[in-house]
Amino acid sequence: MIVGGSEDRKHDMRVLTRFVELCGGADQPVAVVTAASQIAGEVFEMYRAAFAELGVTHLSHVHLDSAKEAGSEKLLAPIRAARGIFMTGGDQKRLLDMIGGTPVHAAIASAYANGACIAGTSAGASAMSRFMLAEGKAELEPEKGAIRLSPGLGLVERVVFDQHFAQRKRLPRLLSILAERPDLYGIGLDEDTALLISPGRGIDVIGDGAVTLVDGLNMISNIDALDDGEVPRLIDVRLHLLPSGTRFDAGAGANNPIPAPFQDFFDAITQPEQREPS
Repeated sequence: MIVGGSEDRKHDMRVLTRFVELCGGADQPVAVVTAASQIAGEVFEMYRAAFAELGVTHLSHVHLDSAKEAGSEKLLAPIRAARGIFMTGGDQKRLLDMIGGTPVHAAIASAYANGACIAGTSAGASAMSRFMLAEGKAELEPEKGAIRLSPGLGLVERVVFDQHFAQRKRLPRLLSILAERPDLYGIGLDEDTALLISPGRGIDVIGDGAVTLVDGLNMISNIDALDDGEVPRLIDVRLHLLPSGTRFDAGAGANNPIPAPFQDFFDAITQPEQREPS
């Protein structure tokens, strides 16, 4: 579950309600990972209150202030037991500094492989992919060299996620990434909106906004001839907009068939296959 940030935690809580359902119900153990945040206590209290309202009875707080803590059984035990792991917002670089390549990272990956629902919101969403946006901005138009990527958690291989997408007008930022990394797909998530990826089965969009998908695999660009800071020419960039309520299923006889122009993108995010940069 990739969440665009600022999900509703007080009213109908559609995103969090679906998360609890995907965990197997309110009686299942949930771990909230606040390693991205420097105000972990306040952040956890917000989610404690929201999940309590949804009836969750077994909630654990997992927080690190140093990567050296990531081997602690006190932290690993709730992750191993959890049927749902929720990574909060903050700073995705801090999140990877704390857990990247550690036993906590391995425990999250193992939980995912064993069927737990892994959710990330805002910084937690950015960190879910193999490559994540580490720093930089492009406010009005794409720019060469404006964005730097760094390794993420690798739960999704061939995409890069950006959050608060429509609210912070981040399409130029996402295009800046794809101009230099056309081997990746770009996914922008609006606030209070989630993309649910079920490997091999399908995708759903839920919440209050939309998910923007950007495909530059066949793009023609002059990026290699430019200096940093210049605006690239980008031709034949394909864009898909999936509003809340969109659902596509894989397999013969699916109730929600996949439109042909969307098939390659759908296959990439539900059946990830890592590819080297071109």
